[in-house]
Amino acid sequence: MITGKITKAGAVIAALVLGFAAQAETKRYLVQFKSQAAFLATAQGVSALNRGLNTDSVSGSQVAFLNSSAKVTHTLNNIQMMVIESNDALTVASLRTRPEIALIEEEIFHPAPAPMATHSPAGNTAFMAPLDAVQQPWGIDAVKAPGAWATTKGAGAHVVILDTGVDKNHKAVSGNYEDFQNFTGGSATDVTDTVGHGTHVSGTIAADGKNGLVGVAPEAKLNMGKVCTDLGCSSVAIAQGIDWAVSKHADAVNMSLGGAFMSAGEGAAVQRAEDAGVIVVAASGNDGKPTVSFPAAAPTCFAIGAVDAKLVKADFSNWGPELAVVAPGVDVVSSVPLGTGRGGTAKINLDNKGLADVTSTMFVGSPVSAPGEAPLVYAGLGKPTDFTGLDLHGKLALVSRGEIAFKDKVVNAIAAGAIGVVIYNNAPGLIQGTITSDGTEAAVPAVLIEQALGEQVKAALAAGQKATADIAVIKTDYASFAGTSMATPHVAGVVALVRAANHNLTPAQVRDIIKSTATPLAGDNSQNQWGKGMVNAEAAVAKAKTTFVPEFQIAN
Repeated sequence: MITGKITKAGAVIAALVLGFAAQAETKRYLVQFKSQAAFLATAQGVSALNRGLNTDSVSGSQVAFLNSSAKVTHTLNNIQMMVIESNDALTVASLRTRPEIALIEEEIFHPAPAPMATHSPAGNTAFMAPLDAVQQPWGIDAVKAPGAWATTKGAGAHVVILDTGVDKNHKAVSGNYEDFQNFTGGSATDVTDTVGHGTHVSGTIAADGKNGLVGVAPEAKLNMGKVCTDLGCSSVAIAQGIDWAVSKHADAVNMSLGGAFMSAGEGAAVQRAEDAGVIVVAASGNDGKPTVSFPAAAPTCFAIGAVDAKLVKADFSNWGPELAVVAPGVDVVSSVPLGTGRGGTAKINLDNKGLADVTSTMFVGSPVSAPGEAPLVYAGLGKPTDFTGLDLHGKLALVSRGEIAFKDKVVNAIAAGAIGVVIYNNAPGLIQGTITSDGTEAAVPAVLIEQALGEQVKAALAAGQKATADIAVIKTDYASFAGTSMATPHVAGVVALVRAANHNLTPAQVRDIIKSTATPLAGDNSQNQWGKGMVNAEAAVAKAKTTFVPEFQIAN
């Protein structure tokens, strides 16, 4: 009786265990092998089983991995790894003890890349769609790309971008794209960019110069590998993307992504890209700390920092001994998915002299809106007490920058009935700003105007004169982003130009050429805050043309 009860209880426990196992989450793993021979033997076995199943490709298969319950989903032949999936931790633990296996690591996710700021180019309405002429962002001149174009515009070079995807229909980049691959799940060719990051990076590297925007290497060919969603970037997807880049014999891989660490599998993939002649260019990070992010900090990665239009290191740009060079990373105008950019204009009419365009910048978070010409009402700093006794219904609030956040000024103006807000700076020039804190849009638009004009309008209102304004926010196909993510594609574009000038250069030679020809920056660089300086495409291409390449290297 006792034995029977134990047996019955054991059966119940076993059933429960099996039930839990069936419900366990299926996870993905990246598998490294101890030798090339071990990888090839395993891959050949997987391929043979697939042929038995009438499957042409080992990618997407569900073949048992080394006779276990784990399944092979992808064989990454170019970096000699495999992707497996399993819902059984014990199976994975057992596989780790196999003599041919060097490492089995579970898929991890890095933070999703995102621009640090986005706004309409200050005082520049030319980027409002449709564009009448090709625009050349300040960074193109800053890296001296036009000087290199007399030699090459990148024809024959191929760049793989591992990012959030791309808008295939954006005319500025669509002409230079040759292939797409989605490594995040779903349709293999669905690289829809819901973030905007990948489309922006693409334009900086190789917008063709024929449809509204020009990039650093306007004749290079682009390939988008979607490895990130708005939820993050998968280590498995990144490894697959690097494998894809190697298969395409890419000249460069742009990785405007990263984090505080890198998995061993990702590190091995980056090294194998280097061994195959592919240059990985990566962002140093946006924490403003003396710690270069990964993968940029990896030994063979080309780590890129950011500077502003005055060639001063951006305060957010990470630095450290691994940093190679810097490039434009502040107020970088480029392509974004169609209609997702925002442009803004402001016109002011003082004492019935007629509306006149004024220099302005739109606040991030402003909705697409054109409330029309309306009276301006001065409301101090935009504090709740500044609106006491004021009727703003159907009117625009004029407030000064200072003391409280832009967001709070707008919230207070809305509470008083305002249909829009004109904020004037409390210092010369214009700055970036946001009127929401969570990425949503506010109920009314807001623009920033210059200090002198704001004081002039304030004085006119105090003297009893009338003042009106007409502000508008419209959809555009372009936006200005900031970050080392924006600096990195400038250098990837220069790599494309260098490789187009001398395709036989090794990754190490390309990096040495770009570093040795970089323009030194002024100031104390004792902590390597800007590496060798600002990348110089013209000088790099000139040196690449005269760099000797041994015959044995060409043969390889």
